[in-house]
Amino acid sequence: MRFDVLTLFPELFAPLLTSGITRRAYESGQVEVRLHNPRDQAEGNYRRVDDRPFGGGPGMVMMAEPLTRCLAQAQAQRGARAPVVLFSPLGQPLNHAVVERWSASEGAVLVCGRYEGIDQRFIDAHVDEQISLGDFVLSGGEIAAMALLDAVARLQPGVLGDADSHAQDSFNPALDGLLDCPHYTRPESWEGQGVPEVLLSGHHVQIERWRREQRLALTARLRPELIAQARAAGRLSRQDEAFLAARV
Repeated sequence: MRFDVLTLFPELFAPLLTSGITRRAYESGQVEVRLHNPRDQAEGNYRRVDDRPFGGGPGMVMMAEPLTRCLAQAQAQRGARAPVVLFSPLGQPLNHAVVERWSASEGAVLVCGRYEGIDQRFIDAHVDEQISLGDFVLSGGEIAAMALLDAVARLQPGVLGDADSHAQDSFNPALDGLLDCPHYTRPESWEGQGVPEVLLSGHHVQIERWRREQRLALTARLRPELIAQARAAGRLSRQDEAFLAARV
């Protein structure tokens, strides 16, 4: 798959593409990332990409023309039109289901806004989907784009050392959409704190049940709406329901 990123700050992506375990996806070409700077398509000595908003108000707005030229260049290099994604507070929240959908796709063009926003005419003409990282505002869309790229990369075959690692992620359908359980490693005693005895028992059925109950308890306490979603989808067993009922 290929992601073309339209950004005024392509240098921000260098650490993402060359560091950590997900670099395997980029180095192998499983996830190809191309960076495009709209400033390269701007006119004039100053390569201007923004201007004051009509109607007044604070800040600057990214101009439609440099972005359109940059997008056209990216689409031409791809050879076929790809979906255009804008990172915006207006978008749908980025969650596991969205990541899974993009991880099975052929990629997209990711548009990273800056300043007060982007000329709405560019959005109306070219953007197919908008994605939000959460109910807060960033200085630009680069961090959101990197979040999507990292999440997509780690789902590619062979990227993680253990093929089952991402199956145990929070929000994964393999865990029925619940949060993950606590994890422990050596030493068995650290600063007077031990490891839950069940994890040392070697009894795999009991260990799995403990982990399941931990997931249920954590999710019910911290993200009760995920319990409601799992229940509505029929993903909770009678044993799960009994455990949750006993906690009330």
